[in-house]
Amino acid sequence: MDPNFLIIAIAASVLFIFILIFSFLRRYKRCPSDRVLVVYGKVGRGTDKENKTAKCIHGGAAFIWPVIQDYAFLDLTPLSIEVNLTNALSRQNIRVDVPSRFTIGISTEPGVMENAAERLLVLKKEDIHNLALDIIFGQLRLVVATMDIEEINNNRDKFLANVSSNVEAELKKVGLKLINVNLTDIRDESGYIEALGKEAAAKAINDARKSVAEKNRDGAIGEAIALQEQRVKVADADASAVEGENLAKVKVANSEANRRQREAEAEKMAIASEKVQSAKALEEAYAAEKEAEQARAEREKSTQYADVVVPAEINKQKIEIQAEANAEQIRRLARGEADGIFAKREAEAKGLFEVLTKQAKGFEQLVSAAGKNPTDAAMLLIADKLKDLVELQAKAISNIKIDKVTVWDTGKGADGKNSTSEFISGIYGAVPPLQQVFEMAGLQLPEYLKGKEVKSASSEKTEKGKKKETDEASE
Repeated sequence: MDPNFLIIAIAASVLFIFILIFSFLRRYKRCPSDRVLVVYGKVGRGTDKENKTAKCIHGGAAFIWPVIQDYAFLDLTPLSIEVNLTNALSRQNIRVDVPSRFTIGISTEPGVMENAAERLLVLKKEDIHNLALDIIFGQLRLVVATMDIEEINNNRDKFLANVSSNVEAELKKVGLKLINVNLTDIRDESGYIEALGKEAAAKAINDARKSVAEKNRDGAIGEAIALQEQRVKVADADASAVEGENLAKVKVANSEANRRQREAEAEKMAIASEKVQSAKALEEAYAAEKEAEQARAEREKSTQYADVVVPAEINKQKIEIQAEANAEQIRRLARGEADGIFAKREAEAKGLFEVLTKQAKGFEQLVSAAGKNPTDAAMLLIADKLKDLVELQAKAISNIKIDKVTVWDTGKGADGKNSTSEFISGIYGAVPPLQQVFEMAGLQLPEYLKGKEVKSASSEKTEKGKKKETDEASE
């Protein structure tokens, strides 16, 4: 036999056994404490030699055989059912209302659990609720029909015992049990129960009055007996002495005074009690009115606050928000204008800086061209602007308007000039000389612009030599 085949067969057998064991372990089910495990399928026979339909387990575990068995759970959570029974006929044919609340749950009692497994296993909680409600309604009507109103009203324990026994017996048939019953109130449409209460109150009042009358009667009888004894004693005392009669009269007077005093005290206590009760009733009424007035005042205050203060607060907040928005808008506009002015001034400063920088560079180049002589550089600038200066001088007299000039010329003057030439030269003399303009600027006009003859260097030297010779000769 091939060894590899033997190894494969052993491994397959082990795997099959492991799977089989795992499957069997998975079929072992444990029952939680708040549930009932119901195993159904083929579960064996019961004591009556008949096949059982289900097997119920609470608080244990069971192995569920595959194929022939299956399982499910019943929830033991209690259900609270509100039962508002109305128009139920009592034994006296008086219709009563019995509002109540029943608490039920699935029973764990052996035998009853099987009923739950047979009838409630596939039902939802809502269906179980409706089923129990129908059963409770029927049994509650049945119990009311077997009792008088007096029994239902006065003997509540008996009524609850009858309800519990009847309802629980019917609930067990479907696998449920009754946990608790609460009766909230019992009413009838004819007012019979209320009349019974009034009757009991009236009976108590009448019994009290009867007791008072009996006490008064006993007092009158006792008084009559005392008077009878007094008369007997007085008759006996008459024969003996007047002093005994006087003593008896004193006793009678004291007894009468005590009686009247007690009656007065009793009446006084009754009147005081009535006044105290009246005062308490008035105090409670005044307190209730005070609370009502305070509540009304609070409501009025709240209304006024909502109508006046709240709109005012909203308007105030709206105005504040609007003012903040306007102030923010003004601040932003001012900031924008300031930024614009700053940018404009900065641009102008930059432009002026560039112009002055260029002018400085130009002046620097001009001074360099003039042999680094500032005076010659200034002369070069003036020479460049000489045309403009001459134009300004010409414009000074060009705008003079002479409508009419009349000249009486008598001929030549002493210096060879006539009156007309002197008039024209006088007008031109009103214009500032070019040399004075230069002097006001702190400069000197070149000799060739002063109108004087420029001497050459050789002639100037000759004149200096002649002057020297003349000086020597004079010496």
